[in-house]
Amino acid sequence: MRVALLTEGARPHPDRGAGAWCERLAEGLPEHEFELYLLTGPDGPGPGARPSPAWHGAHHLALWGRRPRGRAPGALRRRQYARAYEELVRALVLPGERAGFGAGLYRLAALAREDGGTLPAFLASAHARRVLERTWRLPGANTSAGQPLVRDVLVAADLLEQCLRPLSAPWYGTGPGGLGTADLCHVVGGGPAALPALVARQLHGVPFVVTEHGLHLREQYLGYREAPYRWPVRALLLSFFRALTEETYRQAAILTPGSAHDQQWQRRCGADPARTRVVYEGTPAVDRPAAGPEPERPTLVWAGPLEPGRDAELALHAFARVRAELPAARLVLYGEEAAPGYRAHCAAVAERLGVSAAVDFAGRPGSLAEAWQGGTVAVFSALSQRSPRLLADAMLSGRAVVSTDVGVAREVVGPTGLLVPARDPRALAGACLALLRDEERRSRLGLAGRLRAQERFAVEPVTGAFREIYLELVSQYPAFPEGGGAGQGGRAPRPFARPAEYWLSDGPAGGPVGGRAEHGDEDRDGPGDEDREDGREDGAAAPGPYAEHADGALAPGPRRRAGQLAALTVLAEPPARPDPARIDQARPDPARPVGPALAEAV
Repeated sequence: MRVALLTEGARPHPDRGAGAWCERLAEGLPEHEFELYLLTGPDGPGPGARPSPAWHGAHHLALWGRRPRGRAPGALRRRQYARAYEELVRALVLPGERAGFGAGLYRLAALAREDGGTLPAFLASAHARRVLERTWRLPGANTSAGQPLVRDVLVAADLLEQCLRPLSAPWYGTGPGGLGTADLCHVVGGGPAALPALVARQLHGVPFVVTEHGLHLREQYLGYREAPYRWPVRALLLSFFRALTEETYRQAAILTPGSAHDQQWQRRCGADPARTRVVYEGTPAVDRPAAGPEPERPTLVWAGPLEPGRDAELALHAFARVRAELPAARLVLYGEEAAPGYRAHCAAVAERLGVSAAVDFAGRPGSLAEAWQGGTVAVFSALSQRSPRLLADAMLSGRAVVSTDVGVAREVVGPTGLLVPARDPRALAGACLALLRDEERRSRLGLAGRLRAQERFAVEPVTGAFREIYLELVSQYPAFPEGGGAGQGGRAPRPFARPAEYWLSDGPAGGPVGGRAEHGDEDRDGPGDEDREDGREDGAAAPGPYAEHADGALAPGPRRRAGQLAALTVLAEPPARPDPARIDQARPDPARPVGPALAEAV
């Protein structure tokens, strides 16, 4: 099947991140055709970036930066754009009209697809800014973050234009590279990358899967706390991302969060638990050998960005208690400064506690494997643990792990490590001392943690899980004429591109699919089929038992499906002795022609 993988950033390119998750997925499922649809920065994927051979095609769209060139819509079209844009903005600022977000979004996408290139020009126009300002200041609008000023309108209009830019991407349709020819879409990361999948589902009925390793909406809430915008702008953009997330969760066929912790967040955002499955993020580090012998001196190793959320200060307070019991102990902190001045603050804390001589701020390590190699126990003191990657990497080293019981820590570590409450230096120091004093226990927990991480974060279970999800989706969602099996866009027809239930239905629109009859009947079903009881216009000949579709395949005509289904019922439930009444009931009228398959079934 053809899978359209949509993501944001440059991670799938080998020169910007070898062994990235998207690339590993495409390489692990070589039986499928993966095409990459990448939302990049203003400079694109880079002059020397070449997609991996795993991709059967690569398409890029600059999401941020300079607006793409395009003509402005005319007066009549501008009014239509304005009505759709106003509906979308009202859903963002008026609490009672949040349900209109999807309608405004899809209307903008339809207009952009009809005109081709005029949506960014409209969203950047003075007319769009006036619509935003007027709607933002309506009575009842949510202005708890403050009244918007003129500069807020200008900044918010520019940011909304960039967020909605994927609606005007040249990816929709049934030609080469169009999402209409995909069997399914796979969104990795959420956010604006989900917009093309939403449009493809709306236009062509293509189902899509959403994979989030760290929730996009949660990261936006955390990032906008430090964004260089006034609070009214932050509130408006966060309202947009929240509405987009809710619409994505509502329309997605299956959601695959990277942990059960993320799954709980998704449910709070409206995700259906029946359509949610946890698929852990696989890592090639499972094949890495375990760390070698422990260092001679008892050493606690801490790794992560130096920022208040990681709470390196808690590790320093706990280490002061450890050093009071074990004077030979030392603490090594790996990581770069993520918050200005935080490293100097931690150094001052170590100096005040009198342990600065035994604390080493080692900066960024050459590799995480080297960091764990130089420690006796791996320590995590974060206030929130959103991603399991760092914990799993420490466990794969074979070192015993001590972590605060926050976020995904309990789910990842389980019974193979020690969990302590957050902001409790006494508990953290006690757990570290218990492991530093018991070599046999350290070894036992380290081995158990390594086996647990290898089982949960291997690459093969991830690809196997998505292989099953893909097959399940294409079996539940019938392929449409745009689904790639009709030979459109220069592609040769592929066998079994459509499931069997498609051929037993009345076509994608619910009405008879016209075509040439198998037995030489040249007449086709007309638009007035409902005028006659037998589905024919006055003077029109009855269609044959098997009608020919556009791609050359033969499908049963509308007047033969009832008899065919009855015959299939007889074959599915064979009685012990033939029942003449049931056979006669399923037998078609002998005065009318019978196709070979139907005659054989009867």
